[in-house]
Amino acid sequence: MIFMLLLCVTGLPLLFHHEIDELLHDHVEAVEAAPGTPKANLDLVVKNGMASSPGEALHFLVWDRDDPNVIFLSVGKSITSPPQDNHLIRVDAHTGSFLDKPDFRTKFTYIMLKLHTDMYADLPGKLFLGLMGILMVVAIISGYVLYAPSMRKLDFGTVRNKRSRAILWLDVHNLVGIVTAVWLLVVGFTGVLNTWADLVIKFWQFDQLSEMVGPSRDKPVPQSIVPVQSAVDTAIAKLPDMIPSFVAYPGTLFTSKTHYAIFMRGNTPVTSRLLQPVLIDAASGTFTDTRKMPWYVSTLLLSQPLHFGDYGGLPLRIIWAILDVLTIVVLVTGIYLWVVRRRAYRRYARRVALSASPAE
Repeated sequence: MIFMLLLCVTGLPLLFHHEIDELLHDHVEAVEAAPGTPKANLDLVVKNGMASSPGEALHFLVWDRDDPNVIFLSVGKSITSPPQDNHLIRVDAHTGSFLDKPDFRTKFTYIMLKLHTDMYADLPGKLFLGLMGILMVVAIISGYVLYAPSMRKLDFGTVRNKRSRAILWLDVHNLVGIVTAVWLLVVGFTGVLNTWADLVIKFWQFDQLSEMVGPSRDKPVPQSIVPVQSAVDTAIAKLPDMIPSFVAYPGTLFTSKTHYAIFMRGNTPVTSRLLQPVLIDAASGTFTDTRKMPWYVSTLLLSQPLHFGDYGGLPLRIIWAILDVLTIVVLVTGIYLWVVRRRAYRRYARRVALSASPAE
């Protein structure tokens, strides 16, 4: 319950991270462009952006989902440096001009995100929170089983406010818990899936990506690669009904040492969350392969926005926030009842010990 309370408290501000960032931090330079303004050549975007980070390596080129006028460059110290240590460069998607280097690690919402996802413990922290999530799902299911027998003599929603404080909070705990149980089960299950993201990616690399790369999987990163605009154009030609989401450069996490991976997405609220990689040979610029993501990756991709209520805009996030607050009530009352019961048991044990001791 304590760790679930941590997740609920840290998850609440993440539902409104855009609004909180605008409130707490300096506003970044807005990018304006008239409708129909052509996009800049991606090679110009990369050239101007990387000029601000000489000697470093570009890992990913990312189209901003929330602002179509912005492209992000995710840059590391070297091509083999951990992507979680990367910094971002913001570039105007229409002019290709450098905008700024947003320092997201100092933001309140980033701190909340790290506490929510791994408690600053990377993969071990994620797996530990995943275990806590599994235990929570078990607790919810057991609560379903126990709720009906425990309330068979009471009407649904009864709160016995004229009894002891412990009875009052027990009824509040049971009522709010049963009302939020389905939502909490969904959020808990999707949260567990998200803690497995690193493992899912590694398995995808071993499984599908290795098949797509074929015999070139053991080749080194080429000394010279084709322009990224050419690679993206080839990917768009192969999947004309989809749009680019991000580009993984050769040697980085989501591709091989010898290929660009251009990840394409759909245009609807649901399909925009699903990705399909297109592999382009980085040395020759020729198309290599494209396949739909396997079910386990698609499940992960669909679970992420559902976990944070991103499918329905602000109204759904408000509903998610209300349910989150109610869940905090359930957890706080549960911890309170556990403490009260422990104290009562200790008092009872002392009375039994005193009554059983021989008289002097």
